[in-house]
Amino acid sequence: MRGGAGGGWRGGPQARRLKGPEELEIVAFERGHFTSYSACGIPYWVGGDVAGRDELIARTPEEHRARGIDLRLRTEVTDIDTAGRRVRARDVDSGAEWWTSYDHLVIATGARPVRPDLPGADAPGVHGVQTLDDGQALLDTLTRTPGRRAVVVGAGYIGVEMAEALIHRGYEVTVVNRGGAPMSTLDADMGRLVREAMSGMGITMVDDAEVTKVLTGDDGRVRAVATQDAEYPADVVVLGIGVRPETALARAAELPLGDHGGLLTDLAMRVRGHEDIWAGGDCVEVLDLISGRERHIPLGTHANKHGQVIGTNIGGGYATFPGVVGTAVSKVCDLEIARTGLREKDARRAGLQYVTVTVESTSRAGYYPGASPMTVKMLAERRTGRLLGVQIVGREGAGKRVDIAAVALTAGLTVEQVAHLDLGYAPPFSPVWDPVQVAARKAAAAVREAP
Repeated sequence: MRGGAGGGWRGGPQARRLKGPEELEIVAFERGHFTSYSACGIPYWVGGDVAGRDELIARTPEEHRARGIDLRLRTEVTDIDTAGRRVRARDVDSGAEWWTSYDHLVIATGARPVRPDLPGADAPGVHGVQTLDDGQALLDTLTRTPGRRAVVVGAGYIGVEMAEALIHRGYEVTVVNRGGAPMSTLDADMGRLVREAMSGMGITMVDDAEVTKVLTGDDGRVRAVATQDAEYPADVVVLGIGVRPETALARAAELPLGDHGGLLTDLAMRVRGHEDIWAGGDCVEVLDLISGRERHIPLGTHANKHGQVIGTNIGGGYATFPGVVGTAVSKVCDLEIARTGLREKDARRAGLQYVTVTVESTSRAGYYPGASPMTVKMLAERRTGRLLGVQIVGREGAGKRVDIAAVALTAGLTVEQVAHLDLGYAPPFSPVWDPVQVAARKAAAAVREAP
């Protein structure tokens, strides 16, 4: 087993439960210092919402070893010999190398942060945030650095969450974003709502700007980030540009990769064309159930399910991972941001004709204390009325409403059917018409009126 996060560690124990220790020997290689941790929680640890690093660790190396897994920390796999059914491993600290044979190989190498090829990008004080080691390195820098100016490069999920974390730590935060609005996983009109909220928190937003270099001082440390038009002073820089599948090892072994650089598997998470190699987590591409295309969606929810499927199949059972609809939820301070299904550009790329509607509603009955505004955008297929996607931006109670749409998308419901779902209602929880159903009613009308 190669990789020690969600996909890899879910698979090993599941296979062991089904087959038992006498029938299955598990050897696991992990390049870092930690296993079975929540990378999604790193921004909240950095920001102080989570008390410490150990809170993010679900199972320690010692606990894995106690369950019979031969765990090799600080060990990376450098070669896969598919013909000989073996991998070459290297001790990161000593440099020692050796070959290990396998009957089944599980690849769970995850994703790597995009680090721009720019002058100064490797300077001290510039941080990516992907692993617990990355989070610890950033916290060490924040502790040692006397200045209080931070620049976040990129405004996707990680960029937005890290901007919030740094605000919580008392930093002056500037976000430099190549796009016209934060959260490119949303349509631009919804992303602008996020921008307004971030600016209201005191975050300086710089859109339509691309970083050209990282400037350093006489001590070699970062001192500013430069774009074509301006310089932004920085005592620390966080890269939130996004991630790509970590598949260099798989590419060298000539394993099949998709258009986004991720490993391609069948529904059982077996690497295509290889009966004894499996892959899961952020290093794979998965089927989008709405567009019918392969996508790279790096989320811990998928990784854990991949691992469960892989472990079940290696253990002698049978399981499949059918695909995703692209559901994600995040927050910046008290603003909740959620999406599922297709954006407008996704629908166009898939060749779909669609209608869109946007509605304003509230999280509770308008007269009930604590009711907060919510914006819901919905896409539906023209003529058929099939639900294609939903985006939600609002305050408390907004984000998890996207799960209604995620279930509807998975079931292939029309917006007319969504409008008539029997959802729970009471004034403390929802208006009489839930905001998602308000959008569905409007979308159904748009479908009927479309030429």
